[in-house]
Amino acid sequence: MWKEFKEFAIKGNVIDLAVAFILGAAFTAIVTSLVNDIFMPFLGILIGGIDFSTLAVSVFGVNVTYGNFLQEIVKFVLIAFALFMMVKVLNRLKREKAVEETPEPELSREEQLLSEIRDLLKERS
Repeated sequence: MWKEFKEFAIKGNVIDLAVAFILGAAFTAIVTSLVNDIFMPFLGILIGGIDFSTLAVSVFGVNVTYGNFLQEIVKFVLIAFALFMMVKVLNRLKREKAVEETPEPELSREEQLLSEIRDLLKERS
């Protein structure tokens, strides 16, 4: 069982997943700072000097901080858009690589003969 676990843990997919998880956590921290420290203050200035982090409403004595929720929505949209763009670029690179690696199909004997006949007919015309 230990041997199987070591084989599983050392496989490239598990290591790739771990690296992706760590990069995702770091990326989330960057996007959080971007939203909280840059986008939301500018958005607040544009709509009248509102600080979104302090937006709240009291319902039956409980504070509902909907400003934080709005910030989280903006953060989600930014992360989703960034991931969409990354996946789009990766898919394009994969398609280009697949086209480059696709070998020229070999013609059958009949196709070769038909090609020669076509070329001879073109020469006569």
